Amino acid sequence: MPGGERQLTGIIVSSTQRFTHLKVSGISKSFGHHRVFTDISFSVAQRERVGVIGENGSGKSTLLRLLAGELTPDTGSVETLTSGGEALNVGFLRQQPQFIESHTVAEVLEHSVQRLRCAQVDVEAAAQAFAVAPEQSRAMNRYVTALDTAELLGAWDIDSRIETTVHGLGLGDLIRHHTVANLSGGQRARLALASLLLSRPDILLLDEPTNHLDDEALAYLTAVLTAWHGPVMIVSHDRAFLDETVDSILDLDPAPQTVAAQLPDETPVSVGVTRFSGSYSEYLRFRQQARQRWEHQYRREQDELKRLRTAIEHSQTVGHSDWKPRTESRSAKKFYADRNAKVVSRRVNDARTRLAEAERRQLVQPPSPLTFQGLDIATTETQAQKPGPEWVVRAKNIGVASRLQPISFTIETGDHLLLTGANGTGKSTLLQVLAGELLPTHGQLERTEELTYRILRQESTWGEQADLTARVGYEQAVGIDRADTLPLATYGLLSPQDEHRPIATLSVGQQRRLDLAVLLAHPTDVLLLDEPTNHLSLLLVTELELSLGKYPGTVIVATHDRWLRERWHGKQLHLHTKPL
Repeated sequence: MPGGERQLTGIIVSSTQRFTHLKVSGISKSFGHHRVFTDISFSVAQRERVGVIGENGSGKSTLLRLLAGELTPDTGSVETLTSGGEALNVGFLRQQPQFIESHTVAEVLEHSVQRLRCAQVDVEAAAQAFAVAPEQSRAMNRYVTALDTAELLGAWDIDSRIETTVHGLGLGDLIRHHTVANLSGGQRARLALASLLLSRPDILLLDEPTNHLDDEALAYLTAVLTAWHGPVMIVSHDRAFLDETVDSILDLDPAPQTVAAQLPDETPVSVGVTRFSGSYSEYLRFRQQARQRWEHQYRREQDELKRLRTAIEHSQTVGHSDWKPRTESRSAKKFYADRNAKVVSRRVNDARTRLAEAERRQLVQPPSPLTFQGLDIATTETQAQKPGPEWVVRAKNIGVASRLQPISFTIETGDHLLLTGANGTGKSTLLQVLAGELLPTHGQLERTEELTYRILRQESTWGEQADLTARVGYEQAVGIDRADTLPLATYGLLSPQDEHRPIATLSVGQQRRLDLAVLLAHPTDVLLLDEPTNHLSLLLVTELELSLGKYPGTVIVATHDRWLRERWHGKQLHLHTKPL
């Protein structure tokens, strides 16, 4: 059907009747002249876990903000009600945590469980009222309701729950009286997740929850989500995490639509959503087949349109063009001419009608997806074949006080090295040391100074430049001469429309794409990538992963991405110990 939730042939949909906590009906959203999506409808039932996917900029974060009530849809509605009509509590994890900087860790955690504390108090008060007047149905109903709410929230052993959550997410070593302002970006992200889970909302909306989580924290989060009592919607670039947690996929990328339903602007935009019951890996296979069917049907329709247009041209005469009536009388000539004109007119009109109907119902041409052109896009063949020194870095017991325990290693020219380790073991710190941005506080470090070292950091830092368009920001970052030689469009990272948008209006993933373009504009001997898959779309993550193995220089990657790690074919360096 055009718009709304599409019915996919061959997908088994459960017939079990469950109360729907979250219902979205025909919502659309634009920002100024930029249309994000149109006519989206779906529902999420209790205990259902939905993975939201789509290209960067397709509206994933915007959709979650609409569901959380932070934004208002231009059209349509979002309902979050129980069977009794009560409004539900919606919990939203943003990509960028929002805290009051002066609050301590302890204050953040205690604020998170206030709803649970109140539920405890309500049970105690209701129990006392019921004990005084057990014969009153009102007192009994109040007690039962309070008890049900407390059970749903798990409002028992709250202090124990805090400790379990904090340790499960790798925050056990946080000093509770420290303020949020003193925390690292990764600690803030994990504290925001801990705070949300402790608050026990009825509906969970998670925007990139796996950023900054190591394997142990991921395992803990997976266990929590699979047992969650309410609807869960997850936006994530982590393919392994999606496979383990979600039971259906909601795809915001454009799907087949007719020309009649096409929007007037030229930018590919989501009209409705594609819903698939199954894992992410299963959906990948389905989507590839669906794309092939779309392309095949589009080609068939275009061939039919071409045939109909040709038929109109050839329907202007009937019979042989040089045929003459047997008699030369004027009346005979007029009779045959009139008959020919009527037949021609009828055939032309029929052909035009069929053509108009075919044009109205034809599918929109499948949009050409952005295709990443590779990490080596700026590397010339001469540079790729340039002989280099035997080694890039040699380290003997190097360390950074309170950030990196002493470690020794040698990185040879052309190595593809994967840095792994739990949160806090110093992977980002080591990358900064290798990039020459941070000096070790002890040990001996040798870098081949004739080589160039460039690093992709975890987070974008455009700051005051955020008011510039993406293209102008790129030009200022790499220089006009280099931007002329290697325009932003070269990389296959941003669409032409997005190049002209202010950086501040781009999604976090699109800003990350811009960072990657700036990094790759100048060929480098040593490429340092800190969590390169964070915030990127699943398609780009896959393309980036494939490109890593083809990079002609030295590549050093720090990542928690299990999918990438399981498919890594280069060397590995594991950091075992957290600094004291």
